[in-house]
Amino acid sequence: MRDLDDTDRHILRLLVENARRPYSDLADHVGLSAPAVSDRIDRLQELGVIRGFTVDVDRSLLRSGVLVLVELDVPVDRAGDVADALAALDAVEHTFETADGTVLVQATVRDGDVTGLLAKAVDLDTVRDVDVRLLRDAEWTPSVGEATLALTCAECGNSVTSEGESARLGGDLYHFCCGTCLANFEERFERLESGA
Repeated sequence: MRDLDDTDRHILRLLVENARRPYSDLADHVGLSAPAVSDRIDRLQELGVIRGFTVDVDRSLLRSGVLVLVELDVPVDRAGDVADALAALDAVEHTFETADGTVLVQATVRDGDVTGLLAKAVDLDTVRDVDVRLLRDAEWTPSVGEATLALTCAECGNSVTSEGESARLGGDLYHFCCGTCLANFEERFERLESGA
């Protein structure tokens, strides 16, 4: 399995700048043909590195409420559920979960009603403390840096290195750290498929 190379990272950086950039423009920047760029983007999508192409909305040009940063102190074992519930709200733009059980949320709140927003998604009795800060501005600038693939073996949970293998089973792509894990997974998959 091929890891990310400098060309993949360059393509990702260009797409972060403008996800609507034509393949021919990307090709000019990275020194490949447009079909080769298309193949690389397809591979990155298949691996799950690229999950979609989105619109970057400048909320400062829209009136929808007050931009806030909310910090919630919740029990560590509830932080993931709280972050997921808040992320599902339309008013929430970004969520972050720290290792110590803190959940940070960037949201646009109508009428300054942060408690009302939180109550839509979270049992407020599980929240130990809330700190709300009014944001003057917010900018989201994801970075690729020198990233490498961080895939997990579908069979044993180990990290998949460049020596790993991938297989499409039942329409889904799975990644494996070694041929043994792939064989074990395929065997079990085939038994389940045949109803055994």
